[in-house]
Amino acid sequence: MAIFSKAKSAKTDFGAETPTRSGGFRLAASAGCCEKELYASLREQVPVIDACIGKIIRLVGGFRAVAEEPEYQSGLDRFVKNVRVGSSGTGLQTFLDCYLDSLLTYGCALGEIVPNRRKTAVSGLYIAPVRKMDIREGRTPMSREYFPSPGEKPIVLKHPENIVFTALSPTPECPSGVSLLRGLPALSAILLRIYECVGQNFDRVGNVRYAVTYKPTADNGDRAFARERAKQIAKEWSSGMSAMKNGEIRDFVAVGDVGIKVIGADNQIIDTEVPVRQILEQLISKLGIPPFLLGLSWSTSERMSSQQNDILTSELEYYRRLLEPVVEKICTAYLRLAGSAGGVSVDWCNIDLQDESELALARLRNAQARAIEISNEKEEKQNV
Repeated sequence: MAIFSKAKSAKTDFGAETPTRSGGFRLAASAGCCEKELYASLREQVPVIDACIGKIIRLVGGFRAVAEEPEYQSGLDRFVKNVRVGSSGTGLQTFLDCYLDSLLTYGCALGEIVPNRRKTAVSGLYIAPVRKMDIREGRTPMSREYFPSPGEKPIVLKHPENIVFTALSPTPECPSGVSLLRGLPALSAILLRIYECVGQNFDRVGNVRYAVTYKPTADNGDRAFARERAKQIAKEWSSGMSAMKNGEIRDFVAVGDVGIKVIGADNQIIDTEVPVRQILEQLISKLGIPPFLLGLSWSTSERMSSQQNDILTSELEYYRRLLEPVVEKICTAYLRLAGSAGGVSVDWCNIDLQDESELALARLRNAQARAIEISNEKEEKQNV
């Protein structure tokens, strides 16, 4: 039974029992969770932040779990592909994608390995909503406590060995991890304010409005009927504008000194390209994604792009190192319940085809260097 969600059990197509949620802890946002709520709202309001996190998750790539005992490999492959994840997911890769999403956004990720009631197989994986939970240091420096809501007692873990937890860049002040988005709320607020002002300026200047002015002449008769003529001009002008909405073109004919002027046509909208780019540069530098991957056509050279790719590769390798213990623990739990005493290793796919070519070129150069060394050794022996 899942610890973080009260559950019943039900049969699946694979013959194991999987949890179906019938209730759960009341997870209310606490004062300590306000920062996590802020990070969630940032992803909703600033598309470039959400795009960066999504690309990081996809670029981390896939993997293959390799069992030390070959007879368990086929079963392990089926488990990795078909294990249930929550109420709608399937596959360990789906679990890792959600797990990494939580890790990058909130600074920590929490999951649970859920065995069936007979403890004979892993029936599913569950990802806890850390957005609405408090994770604190326990009574000892090496322990953790999980609080479902403020003012309540910590959750008692009956099977802590089934819990998987990862913290992103933990510090002594923040042992539960630091979000990748830390430091971005202030810049994001400025960026959103600029976009809001741009929208307001287009409402004022871009949506054309007209000022129709009628100036009566010095004639007494013209002045006497000035109000009636102004009303008639206003009526005809309004009728002509309404007809334009329906695709009908009408000419406006008036007698006397009538002036028509576009309101706001002389005003200029402030150029926001430079401040917006400066803020986006700060955001993207924090998230570690090269600008060209986001469709931003900033000036760059081929050498700079190559360096950015190398930096991105190192970032992705760091995230893989964080996820690898999680994969090993989940797969080891499956192997133990299946009767295997062996371990498991994780083989990650290469990040992209460029890495394949670079690795092949590196192997070629190493082989050439080794051939030259062997040739030199032979010549030295002959000379001796």
